[in-house]
Amino acid sequence: MLLRSSVVALPCAVAAVLSASPAQATPSSGVTAQILFETTVPAVAGSSAGTDLTLRRIEIASGGTTGWHYHDGPVYAFVESGVLSRTLQDCTKAVTTAGQAITEDHGSDHVHEGSNLGTEPLVLLAFYTQPEGKPLSEDAPAPAC
Repeated sequence: MLLRSSVVALPCAVAAVLSASPAQATPSSGVTAQILFETTVPAVAGSSAGTDLTLRRIEIASGGTTGWHYHDGPVYAFVESGVLSRTLQDCTKAVTTAGQAITEDHGSDHVHEGSNLGTEPLVLLAFYTQPEGKPLSEDAPAPAC
């Protein structure tokens, strides 16, 4: 009887694990962006790839969000107007106002979400330094805050 229970229980356990929903990325909303400049710096001796440099103007409408994401390389941003509210990977909050700049940590262990909680549009100038061929951001599931 114990063997029969084990034979039935094991496939059920495997099915439960395989059917569990993976964490889902959170989509952006209310975000528009324009590339102002982009180029690739060739690989230097001892490096396996070049670096993509991109400057973007990003506008986030009131109530808009970038969705949870991370970057494969450093990002430097300047808040031209509005207020940027960010939630970081450890669930802490950061607020950056017009005239201030931020540096975003990179890598999949540095997920974050940027939001415009104000009533006016948020405008950012963002400079990306990504490994050649990598996207400007990678979607990620929200941490358990």
